[in-house]
Amino acid sequence: MSLQRFNQLPEAQAELLLRPCVDIAAWIAAVVVARPFSSVDAALAVAWQAALRWQPEEVSQALAQHPRIGEGAKGQGQEARFSQREQAAVNAQDAELSEALRVGNRRYEQQFGQVFLIRAAGRDGQSILRELQRRLNNSAEQERRETAEQLREITMLRFKELLSDE
Repeated sequence: MSLQRFNQLPEAQAELLLRPCVDIAAWIAAVVVARPFSSVDAALAVAWQAALRWQPEEVSQALAQHPRIGEGAKGQGQEARFSQREQAAVNAQDAELSEALRVGNRRYEQQFGQVFLIRAAGRDGQSILRELQRRLNNSAEQERRETAEQLREITMLRFKELLSDE
């Protein structure tokens, strides 16, 4: 959608449009209330600053919307389409990689009590697996920070994509 169109949307429609980027009410509200934006860069700057204010409980709630890496998203909504595109490089046909991700995801969830989140866009399956294995060595605090950073990256990519769709 064009920036001009996004700027002109009624508040409720803009909120619905932003929710698939990340389901954090404070972030959505901050972006919506800051409209109109003079440029996509200005919109992205506001979105980034709002994302830096996320609280751990907001990040935890947002994680519930993300599928496990390697499993792909279920459903037909915009969030599912975002996830499917982002995880396109994770080759489900590679049985060894799929099994390693499945086992790694299970270990990660047991260790940290949440789904493993990574910006999959621009990464292949092997690099995602390496990151998963590396992050299993993180402390809970390190992982909390890294998960929030990954969620910010995913959110910003989705928001930028949303504003670039004509």
